Amino acid sequence: MGVQEVANILRSAITMVLLISAPMLIGALLSGFIVALFQATTQINEQTLAFVPKIVVVLTMLVIFSPWIAETLSEFTINLYQNIVTYLY
Repeated sequence: MGVQEVANILRSAITMVLLISAPMLIGALLSGFIVALFQATTQINEQTLAFVPKIVVVLTMLVIFSPWIAETLSEFTINLYQNIVTYLY
C-alpha cells in the first residue's frame, strides 16, 4: 500500500466524519443563532440559556439522523473492508 492509497483512505474518512457530523453541527449553529438573537433583543444576559436549547437540538438531530448515520458508516466500513485486498496488492 502506497502513500496515495493511504491518503485516499484518510481523505474519505475525514469526508465521512464531516458528512456525519454536519446535521448536529448545523442544528447547534442555528439554535445558537436563534438564542443569541433572542438574548440580544430581550437583553437577557444569562450564560446558561444558550446551552440547554443546543443540547436538546443536538440530541434531537442525533435521534432523527441515527438511521442514516448507521447506514452511511456501515456502507463506508463494508466498502473499506472489500477494498483492503486491492489496497494490499
